[in-house]
Amino acid sequence: QVQVVESGGGLVQPGGSLRLSCAASGSIFSELSMGWYRQAPGKQRELVATITSGGSTNFADSVKGRFAISRDNRANTMYLQMNSLQPEDTAVYYCNARPFGGLAYWGQGTQVTVSE
Repeated sequence: QVQVVESGGGLVQPGGSLRLSCAASGSIFSELSMGWYRQAPGKQRELVATITSGGSTNFADSVKGRFAISRDNRANTMYLQMNSLQPEDTAVYYCNARPFGGLAYWGQGTQVTVSE
């Protein structure tokens, strides 16, 4: 099985920045497809950004131009750099990891709150 742990959330003002980290273990990290998802209270969990084992990325329209996803295979870690944060970005952010041909695994989430 794969274990994933998110960190880096917190409270920021509108226009501010945060960097989230996701550390994965229990698999060969370089073979994992990785992604960030978020869920606000009363809403469905939605995709934020993904990065494949080869480094290809995709972003939700709502975060394009503001967020960047990256991975460090040597450190077994994925990152989400969030800039120009807005109140609608407030949510619990979850890390997702999927081995090739295997199950998807989720972290417990990290809270991001954007408020004055």
